[in-house]
Amino acid sequence: METPKTAEFAHIGKSVIIKGELSGSEDLYVDGQVEGSIELSGNRLIIGPHGQVCANVNAKGVIVQGKLDGNILASERAELTKSAIAVGDIITQRIAIEEGAYFKGKVDIQKEMTKTEGAKPAAAASASAAAGSAAGGGSPTVAVKTKPGDGK
Repeated sequence: METPKTAEFAHIGKSVIIKGELSGSEDLYVDGQVEGSIELSGNRLIIGPHGQVCANVNAKGVIVQGKLDGNILASERAELTKSAIAVGDIITQRIAIEEGAYFKGKVDIQKEMTKTEGAKPAAAASASAAAGSAAGGGSPTVAVKTKPGDGK
């Protein structure tokens, strides 16, 4: 995910605290605290290393470098860097989790929907749910905690 253009880039600094619904039509960098919901459907969200977000996020792309407690709906890509602490479910087309990141939740990788594929994702979801219940569980859950040099 490339760096947003400065003219279309909003910045929430370390000392800023926002509670409520946050929406916009430009890329957003959060290094402060946000509690509530973040709606940036066609744009990107970057949670900086000092950012603390307790919100459900809907954006085109999401990069977490700080702390996120909430679900991510990223229409294109979600990325958790090595300093990220994320608790919540992620729905996206592409995901990257760096070694050292902490993540607890479910990951749902979606294909880009086209008119001819309308029925396929539901069938695939039922098949994966059936496979998950056949393996002895309900819906699949992922808890990832990586440590540099642990060899796993």
